[in-house]
Amino acid sequence: MRFWLLGMIAFALACGGEEEATPEPTGEGEQAEAEGEQAEAEGHGEGPAAANAETERLSDARVMFVGIEDGATVTGPLVDGKVSVHVGMGVEGAEVRPAGAITAGTGHHHIIVDGEGLPHGTPVPADDTHIHFGGGQTEADLQLTPGEHTLLLQFADGAHRSYGPDLTARIAITVAEGEAPAEGEAAEGEGAGAEGAAE
Repeated sequence: MRFWLLGMIAFALACGGEEEATPEPTGEGEQAEAEGEQAEAEGHGEGPAAANAETERLSDARVMFVGIEDGATVTGPLVDGKVSVHVGMGVEGAEVRPAGAITAGTGHHHIIVDGEGLPHGTPVPADDTHIHFGGGQTEADLQLTPGEHTLLLQFADGAHRSYGPDLTARIAITVAEGEAPAEGEAAEGEGAGAEGAAE
């Protein structure tokens, strides 16, 4: 009986030792999945590495508003206390691409209403005054209250990280309630100057 009990203990210890010696699964699939999720989060400006990773500098590029110029007065019907303001967004020396992938020489537009640009590498927040065009849009209709506003165009990379003050353009406009201009007519303050800004 004693030998049998000692045999069982020895067998259990031997099995336990084998289990400890047997390498556990590395979880490479789980690790790869976690790394993929982290990269995806970083690609959308989430996660710590997105804010800390070096953002490319586009020293030869510039952005500009198209079809609306500094000092313009924009009129339109008041709907829910706001007027629809159409803006075009352009860039030279870089390519507009949707958010997500980080690709050299590319990015997408953001408009900051009545606010300041962001330092190079800073993620652009998403709220009522920081409007994202992560689909790669180059024109949009903004809903603005009547009065004076500044619009700041901010170019950012695929993770929504600002390219800094070098890739911004600012205009001041006055939004007024009234009849929208007939098709083909430019709003007051628009026209040749806006075309020049787009060149």
